[in-house]
Amino acid sequence: MVVSFVRIDDRMIHGLITTRWGKERPCDGIIAVNDKAASNKVLKEAYKAAAEGKKTFVWTLEHFKEVQDKVLNSDTRYFLITKNPQDMKEILVDWGFKPSDVKTVNVGPANDRDGSIKLGDNQSFTQEEAECFQAIEAAGYTVDLALLPDQRLGEWSKFKGKFEF
Repeated sequence: MVVSFVRIDDRMIHGLITTRWGKERPCDGIIAVNDKAASNKVLKEAYKAAAEGKKTFVWTLEHFKEVQDKVLNSDTRYFLITKNPQDMKEILVDWGFKPSDVKTVNVGPANDRDGSIKLGDNQSFTQEEAECFQAIEAAGYTVDLALLPDQRLGEWSKFKGKFEF
């Protein structure tokens, strides 16, 4: 199996994932990992509809952990998406999941929230999220903030000075 793209996106699956990123990276299916979304039938169906006919799964972290070897041994090229940096850190760092040859974690939208620091349009992060980016980077990944392929804010290393480490 080829995990062709790894992304953190607070909207998880939406049209830009399938239309823009799907043209940049090979994609036969999407795996979205988020406990709340996986436990909500309406959200799951909305995400599957947004995937525009691609094989789509919305799983809890626990389910993904149970099937991660099957994912790696599949012939399907998947996008792996989490809603937040904490879940991606758990998958990549805490569990040591190795998504094929992917060495970059793409970071998409994150809405402004109390306690977040705005880095760019629709890209605001909390200290806790920044610590997850640090851990992901320390595990050997490049953390790249980009809403779209041609709308890059830059690599995490450019912004980490805005947080307390």
